[in-house]
Amino acid sequence: MLRSFVILSLLIPVAAGAAPDTTEITGHTKLRIVSQTYPSDSLLHELFGASSTDTQGDLRLNLEHRQSGWTFNANYQLAAFNGERFSLPDDSRRFFDLTSVIEQGDDSALVHRLDRLWLGYASEKAVVRFGRQALSWGNGLFYAPMDLVNPFDPAAVDTEYKVGDDMLYLQYLRDSGADIQGAYVIRRDALNHDVDGAAATSAIKYHGFAGQGEYDLMMARHYGDDVLGLGASHSLGGAQWGGDLVITKTDNDTYVQLSSNLSYSWNRAGKNMSGVLEYHFNGFGQHSDDYSPASLAGNPDLLRRLLRGESFTLGRHYLAASIMIEMTPLWSLSPTVLMNAGDPSGLMQLVTHYSLSNSMTLLGSLNIPLGDNGSEFGGVESGLPGHYLSTDAGVFAQLAWYF
Repeated sequence: MLRSFVILSLLIPVAAGAAPDTTEITGHTKLRIVSQTYPSDSLLHELFGASSTDTQGDLRLNLEHRQSGWTFNANYQLAAFNGERFSLPDDSRRFFDLTSVIEQGDDSALVHRLDRLWLGYASEKAVVRFGRQALSWGNGLFYAPMDLVNPFDPAAVDTEYKVGDDMLYLQYLRDSGADIQGAYVIRRDALNHDVDGAAATSAIKYHGFAGQGEYDLMMARHYGDDVLGLGASHSLGGAQWGGDLVITKTDNDTYVQLSSNLSYSWNRAGKNMSGVLEYHFNGFGQHSDDYSPASLAGNPDLLRRLLRGESFTLGRHYLAASIMIEMTPLWSLSPTVLMNAGDPSGLMQLVTHYSLSNSMTLLGSLNIPLGDNGSEFGGVESGLPGHYLSTDAGVFAQLAWYF
């Protein structure tokens, strides 16, 4: 963490200059509780009992300073964890180590880190940024194959902040409104911590317009694999269609991923509603419905993506559907279904969002997995006879205060 403060001390004078234009400090505190139950034949039941509860308190301070085209951005996090299933943020593969564990026990930890730390310059046509920042590409709403760097889990409830990575980001704006974006994500070897070029991500994407529609063309080198992407979006009547097609060539094979979605908004019984339906094909997934450890071991390209946190599916064909219902101007309900069409199995979620005041919100969800033992959402085989990596119903609740 000391290195981060050294970097801050070097960058702030560059960004601030003699006469500040604008400096903005915002932030939030969040208290989160996650409770999970387990069936008796689950290996997790052996580890945690019939249920487990994890709590997390989070303080985030966001500093942004702008002057004469320059922008300096730093986001500080202080997080306290308590429970049995929490995982700590890890910068071992990132270029900058901006995370430090203040204290850690058997079932608790206190961590502080910088989730954003970048310096950028923007002119009328160009943008340049370097440092810890987030990057989001593609048209996927639940499943985003074109989003190569830290995509969200389709079942994630709090998606306010995407995890940042250390990168150089470039953007050039054309007079037509089209733009060219480029990114180079720097990573280290997890063992010796040397900069590892084979683990880097270099990508370029062109975003253009065709009639009333928009399209994306992407070329990338990602962890040594060649990636090509094509995305598009277009209005269809009162609905909006979007999709991505991604082709990845690894040392073992060539894989295709596809996401195609349709979204629509309407009013029914005096309530505003919006719906999303998405199909996702994951070419990295298992050809059969066999998710046993032995079968998964024969699919190293899938396992690598699962371990890196850039893929969240084991099968090949998926459907996602969600409806947001505005019960009142301050309260919304969103029933959601994520389905593996091959098992079949799925996850049902009921997400609620309530604005308690201008600065306070309550976010919650009820999560219910559906499927037989051995299926993806019902619980894959653990490798121990008669035991599965399965869960029953779970609850997520989060209170946030913004300032």
